[in-house]
Amino acid sequence: MATQITPFIDSHYEIHEWRHALAILRSDFPNEFADIGAVLTAFRIQKEWITVGGGRKSKVSEFIDSALIARGWAARNFDTKITVDETVMNSPTHEIDCFKNRVALEIEWNNKDPFYDRDLNNFRLLFDLRAVSVGVIITRTDELQEIFDDLGRGSSYGASTTHMRKLLPRIEGGGGGGCPILVFGIKKSLYEHGD
Repeated sequence: MATQITPFIDSHYEIHEWRHALAILRSDFPNEFADIGAVLTAFRIQKEWITVGGGRKSKVSEFIDSALIARGWAARNFDTKITVDETVMNSPTHEIDCFKNRVALEIEWNNKDPFYDRDLNNFRLLFDLRAVSVGVIITRTDELQEIFDDLGRGSSYGASTTHMRKLLPRIEGGGGGGCPILVFGIKKSLYEHGD
C-alpha cells in the first residue's frame, strides 16, 4: 500500500491501515505524523542488536522510543474507571510506549504475540473513552526471520513472538474495535549487517 508518507518509508516498511488512520494522522495530527515519518526514516537495524542477547527492552525499541521522546512524546499511563450508577469499577490499561496529542504508538519487536491483544484492547478502550484518536504499531515483517536464522538467532525470534503474520488477523478480527490503526512492519532492507 502506497502511503505517500515518503518513497523511502513506502519501500522499506510493510504498511497497513484500518479506519482511515493515515488520513486522520496526516490531517488532524500533522506534527505527530511528521515525527513518526522522521523516526522511521532514520531507523536502521544494526547487526549487534540481533546477535547480542536482549535485556528488558530491545535496542530497536530503545532507538524508536528515544527518537520520539526527543520530539516530545512520552510513555503514558491512563487512570480509567467506569461508573454505573454510583458503583465505580476500575478499568485499567497498560502503559503506552509513546504518546503525544491523542496518538498512541506501540513498538512490538520481539515480545510474545499476546502483547498484540493487550495493545489492541488498549487502543479500543482508550479510543472509546476519547483519549486516543489513532493507534500506531511498529513491528517486524515475517521476512526478517531469514536474517535471524542466518545469524543463528532464529530460535530467539520464534513463531510465537510479535511479527506481522501474528498481528494482522487480530486487527482484521476487530481486536482494536473502532480505533483507527496504522501498522508499520520493519523490512529486511533496513538491516545494516556492518560487514
